[in-house]
Order: sequence, then structure tokens, then C-alpha cells
Amino acid sequence: MHDDIPILGFSAWSGTGKTTLLRQLIPALKARGLRVSVIKHAHHHFDLDFPGKDSYELRKAGADQTVICTTTRMAMITEFDHPGDEPDLRQIIASLDTSRIDMVLVEGYKDIHFPKIELHRAELGKPYLYTGDDSVIALACDGIPPDGIEIPVLDINDVESIARFIFENYCRDGRKS
Repeated sequence: MHDDIPILGFSAWSGTGKTTLLRQLIPALKARGLRVSVIKHAHHHFDLDFPGKDSYELRKAGADQTVICTTTRMAMITEFDHPGDEPDLRQIIASLDTSRIDMVLVEGYKDIHFPKIELHRAELGKPYLYTGDDSVIALACDGIPPDGIEIPVLDINDVESIARFIFENYCRDGRKS
């Protein structure tokens, strides 16, 4: 998907805890010296700003792109006229400033073929995704894994072991193994 930067997805059914895990995993990867970018795919509408804020009012006035920039952060909001205008993952990654990152973590996009770790919680009663997706490189679960599984199995509740797995097996010094 991108030749220079490792891209690793986290795929799971809704309610499994993808965001919760990523919130804990990012500091563990940063402690290993990695600069991390995150792309989160959402299936619903969201707003970064709200009525009364200048950026919101400018966007609602018809701006197709609105950039908000301060001395500590920048955000760009792009309006799409139609749902089909949404860029694909490859286009989103291409828009990143790869000089500032060593790795991209992706939440969602479970139907796209790229390296990912499946998260699975037994209590949800959902089927495993790895059985139909050969791009899943590991399973992080909270129960006993299925017999005969041929990919590494991680404890979904052990963030440090997941970070170690990513760093040692997928990424070294910010480069794909």
C-alpha cells in the first residue's frame, strides 16, 4: 500500500475495543521510539468543530476545505458532495506527511486487504475474521484460540505484548521487516 512506511490495521467487530486498545498501544509504541500516525474509519457522520466556532461557520458557509492551524496542531476538514467521493485508504495514506512518521496504524477498513491484527472478544459471540482474510497477521483475543490456528495469538488485554509483537515482528526502527 505504501512502500516506505509500515501500515498495520486493527480489525474487529464493533464493540470489541479497537479504539481502547489503540489508545493504550500508541504510547507503548512511542516509548520504543516510533512516530505513529493513526487513520480511523468511521461509518457515521462526525464534526470536529461546532456551531459558533469560526471554522464551523466558514465550512457551513460553503468552504470545500477548511484548515485550522495553530502553533501546536493542524487539521484539515474536507467536505464531500456524495458518499462516493470518500477517498480510499490508499489515497488517505498518500496524503500523510511520511517524513514525520514511522508507522501508520489503521482502525477499521476490515474488508480491505492489508496487514492487520484481528481483535476478538469471546463474550461478543462474533465469528473470527482471520478465517476469511489472509491479510490478518495475528489474532489478539481474550479467550482460548481455535484449534489449528496458524497465525500468532496474542492476549488482547496485554498491551505490552502486542506492542512488542508489532515492534519485533512487523516493524524495526520504523521499517517494515
